[in-house]
Amino acid sequence: MNETALKRTILYGEHAALGAKLVPFAGYEMPVQYPTGILTEHNWTRTSAGLFDVSHMGQAFLVGPDHATTAAAMEKLVPADIASLKPHQIRYSQFLNPEGGILDDLMITRSAYAGYDGWLYIVCNASRKDEDFAHIEKNLPPNVKLQRGADMALIALQGPKAEAALAKLAPAVRDIPFMYYAGISIDGIQAHVSRSGYTGEDGFEISVFDKDAVRLWQMLLANPDVKPIGLGARDSLRLEAGLCLYGHDIDETTSPVEADLLWSIQKRRRNEGGFIGAARVQKEIASGAKRKRVGIKPEGRAPAREGTVVTDASGRPIGIITSGGFGPTANGPVAMGYVETAFATAGTAVQLIVRGQPMPAQIIALPFVPHNYKR
Repeated sequence: MNETALKRTILYGEHAALGAKLVPFAGYEMPVQYPTGILTEHNWTRTSAGLFDVSHMGQAFLVGPDHATTAAAMEKLVPADIASLKPHQIRYSQFLNPEGGILDDLMITRSAYAGYDGWLYIVCNASRKDEDFAHIEKNLPPNVKLQRGADMALIALQGPKAEAALAKLAPAVRDIPFMYYAGISIDGIQAHVSRSGYTGEDGFEISVFDKDAVRLWQMLLANPDVKPIGLGARDSLRLEAGLCLYGHDIDETTSPVEADLLWSIQKRRRNEGGFIGAARVQKEIASGAKRKRVGIKPEGRAPAREGTVVTDASGRPIGIITSGGFGPTANGPVAMGYVETAFATAGTAVQLIVRGQPMPAQIIALPFVPHNYKR
């Protein structure tokens, strides 16, 4: 993609002023790292508070006459139980194709704003948002509409000092439980603050109008505990946390069962089905999937990258790496991938074919680094 075709978030000027290395990502010119580098940014997020621009993500609303109607429409598109969502509550799920493959993963929130009970707020991946929005509109009943989030920015504040940093500006954020949101004023800025994120750490995702994003970004960075973090560290953080990256660990060929995401499909939906792709999901729940996403720990210090073939002790291919690299907190190489289900048990010895040579590795339970969510 040539540079002239790249979009920019409202915070592009801030990244450039901070000396960020800007790269093409999902059609946007985004910061991959700042001058201190990916390793420093990763460690800072694990020990303090990292600030991420995720305004390239897709924000939209599903709008219906009441929650029951909107939830029923969404439940045809995702396998999660949306009807039982409480006001303020967030749930992770996936859009599936008719074959049960994952079109995208997303967050779904039930509105608690006065007069907006029939609204669901969704956040999906930047690389898939146009396809997602078209998929939603194609499958909605006449009384439910999709409203794209126009002129909206999204900022993530992640790490053990995230709560204290944000509470200095808005003390009410301390009371938001994990996977819930609150509508909060931050120095006069009306913000939708979700206690969620994709680093494995406690933190928040803050949705504001574009017109307020630069001021909020600058206010947060005025705190010495807060530093800007690029996409490079965001990737290593989510990998250590055992979280999927769309287009790598999950795609249109992988099902939620294979991807070890069965926890995101509540019991009623497993039994009832009724969502696009349900036949494959229910079959795999009943009979088991042929392969499973697992954590893989290479022995030694050499990382195993995406595309690396996984074999058994005899050299027979049994799977493939979908994400891999160095885990700074894990202090060594870490990887995720798919292996035949018979080899998916933690502790199983496998081999990774790196530059034509077998390298010993072991299947391990995810995550590589314990989650520090505030529950």
